[in-house]
Amino acid sequence: MNAVDFEMRLLNDFQRGFPLTSTPFRDIAQKLQVEEQQVIGMLDQMQHAGSVSRVGAVFRPNRVGASTLAALAVPAARLEEVARLVSTHPEVNHNYEREHHYNLWFVVTATDEQRRAAVLREIEQESGCPLLFLPMLADYHIDLGFDLHGRSAGKKSRVQLAAKPAQDFVAQARDKNLIAAIQNGLPLVSRPYAEIAEQAEMSEQQVIARLSEMQTADVIKRMGIIVRHHELGYSANAMSVWDVADEQVDALGQCISKYDFVTLCYRRQRQLPQWRYNLYCMVHGRDRETVEGHLQQLITQCGLQEFPHEVLFSTRRFKQCGARYVEPAKAA
Repeated sequence: MNAVDFEMRLLNDFQRGFPLTSTPFRDIAQKLQVEEQQVIGMLDQMQHAGSVSRVGAVFRPNRVGASTLAALAVPAARLEEVARLVSTHPEVNHNYEREHHYNLWFVVTATDEQRRAAVLREIEQESGCPLLFLPMLADYHIDLGFDLHGRSAGKKSRVQLAAKPAQDFVAQARDKNLIAAIQNGLPLVSRPYAEIAEQAEMSEQQVIARLSEMQTADVIKRMGIIVRHHELGYSANAMSVWDVADEQVDALGQCISKYDFVTLCYRRQRQLPQWRYNLYCMVHGRDRETVEGHLQQLITQCGLQEFPHEVLFSTRRFKQCGARYVEPAKAA
């Protein structure tokens, strides 16, 4: 297998279904018919190059910690200044410029709702800009996996009501240690779960078993290689928003989620009167025309023509990293 085919298969085939075994990289190597160190070396190389963010767990929003989408309306002359200010907050894991009056969009993930609210207050006060607070109410599809052959990676479409996430999964002390150890990704070593176990004060088998249980409980959406879409050629992305009657939003969200080119679809709380929209979807593509064509297909085939609608293309990425769900324990 040449280097290009090896890289393509590694990235394409292991964005999900990452082995929960003592030697996961060896297991991947066997499937690809290469040596374990080739897999580890290639992943390390791609992380340094920026095409891979990390290898590890993607947690379902609000199953651990508390997250929200937020936006600021920033004067153009201050955009870079305010973007830097927002990005300095460790709770901010995504921060993008979009084409809109509300032009800076970011995700805040904190240990709990109180800390999330405090971070949003700090950002609004420090920036001096009007802020939208747009918590998720339901997710219909969230999966930023990319098939490098041209389709978004396979998915299951289902509604996950997010109004009371804290009651659905209560992290015990051991779980918090584990999440703190894994949230930045697995170490690229032969036995990564053993290294995680030392940090979490667990055994290797306890780590593997608990991660498996978290997947079963839908706390972890997927285990795998987390890629960066810009670096892989998906240079265009748009957030499309609709103002949909509340009694219709679930059906329309599920319709949108059936399409392979949709990477995210969810319902969010409105913030009236500033922001009327409650149904969102994200479409990523290799160019703007492709994304626009996909959005028109959604509008036509899901019957969205009658609903007020805006499309916000991303123009700049200021920050993209894994969310920090749990504060690491401080050394005594």
